[in-house]
Amino acid sequence: MHLSRRQFGLGALAVGALGFSSSSAYDYTSRETFDLFDRLFHSGTGIGKPTDNNEHGALAWGQSYVLMGFMRMWEAYKDTHYLDRLVENVEQVLANRDSARGVTDHRGKSLPAWRALHPYTVGFATLKDADGTPLLQVRTALAYADQAVATVTTGSAEGSFSLEVKNNWNNTVARFADLSLDPASANYAVKRIYDAYPTPTMVTARDLRESPSGNATPAQGPTSFVSQPVIFSVHTGMITYPMATFARTVLANPSLWSRYKSKALEFLKAAKDAAAVHDEEWRQTEDGRGYYVWNKGTPLAYDGAEQPINQSVSLGQTFAELAAATGDHRYRDRVRRMGHTFSLDLTVDADDAYVWPYWPKFGKLYQGFAKTDNVSEFTPSYTAGARQIEDLSHGAIDVEFAVAAFRHKLSFIGDDMARFARTYSKNLVAPTGADGIATAYARVNGSGATNSAGQYMQAPRWMAVAPWDETVFTHSRAIYDGRATQPQQGSYLLCVAYLNWHARRGA
Repeated sequence: MHLSRRQFGLGALAVGALGFSSSSAYDYTSRETFDLFDRLFHSGTGIGKPTDNNEHGALAWGQSYVLMGFMRMWEAYKDTHYLDRLVENVEQVLANRDSARGVTDHRGKSLPAWRALHPYTVGFATLKDADGTPLLQVRTALAYADQAVATVTTGSAEGSFSLEVKNNWNNTVARFADLSLDPASANYAVKRIYDAYPTPTMVTARDLRESPSGNATPAQGPTSFVSQPVIFSVHTGMITYPMATFARTVLANPSLWSRYKSKALEFLKAAKDAAAVHDEEWRQTEDGRGYYVWNKGTPLAYDGAEQPINQSVSLGQTFAELAAATGDHRYRDRVRRMGHTFSLDLTVDADDAYVWPYWPKFGKLYQGFAKTDNVSEFTPSYTAGARQIEDLSHGAIDVEFAVAAFRHKLSFIGDDMARFARTYSKNLVAPTGADGIATAYARVNGSGATNSAGQYMQAPRWMAVAPWDETVFTHSRAIYDGRATQPQQGSYLLCVAYLNWHARRGA
């Protein structure tokens, strides 16, 4: 979507004082810009509308940002227009819960939350015999599993078959020749495929026969994989965080009760109900840790392992607001435990800034695991260890959680906020290119490509720590000014709201 100057009618900004060039026709610190972007985004063809379902992450990674944008605009201007907009959209988002739509997750449960499928979840292909009897479940844990196909052909030995699993999304292939469904055979398909792991399409298999014995042969031909529905804690956290923030805001302001109290109580219950869906994934330890795992057997690539930091603390954001709204000790305790767990992964660099990994250091993915460890159903081994540094976009979730916990006096102190702010100003700020336009590094230690739009365009989402370092505001605003950013994504609306939020706070 392109907005002409005539459509918008604002003059170019003078940002020379910031030291960056600008070609923007929009003042990203004005409510007129946000309101225009709100109208254009919701009338356009992009994903992330409140009427979308979340099966491909549209609500979690689109509309959730819009909802939080409305809350930040309310905080900036105290205009109930933004609370009205949030109520209007949340009502539609709640109508898309699994329990309202009548759909189920992989366990057959229809719950008050939002399931997702591809590109995130494991795909199943059921191989059947000529009579249609299910014989073998083939699973692929590679992303976009619904783009994969399992093809059976005749093997070279009598009673054998060969299997090809190809993912057409990234053109990867795994082949297994001369398999058997006789458990006594050295070529028993389940064992051969397991022993071959890891393969390019991350294939595993399960015998579907009630009492596997003897041999059987699946029918020849292709079978498409079907991605399995899973409710992600990170999606639930992203979607419910603005709902809980709205509820806490309204319940703490009697002047808003006559207009919004009933909705605040409704949204509060919705946030609590959705968060409770993940209680069986919660783990806590005697030393004060608290975090989420993917239970073994959940059709995800890393079932049996601890979730990434951002995916745990996404729900922590909601818990911080629920704790403030209700005073419930359970929510306070979870925030404190998450804050403690996160703090143990933080290291202080030479600039007195925080650096941390994407996966928790104590976890199985970070440490790596072998098949003999019996960790995961769908990823039997991950021996290399996932040691990547957190990126700018997911790091914004981590920082948002830390600030919410700090503001509600549940975890972290002012020195922590200052260090998070320096993570931005010392590590993420990158030198400008020949065009003079501001950009950012991809990872919180100052590494990674600066040309990844998916990263630097999320820079204003670090605005919660701008009160500790004004560079967060001036630099992230310059990123938007220099590119004449337009409302292609829901996250951009939150970014513009945050630019308003800080500019208004300064005023």
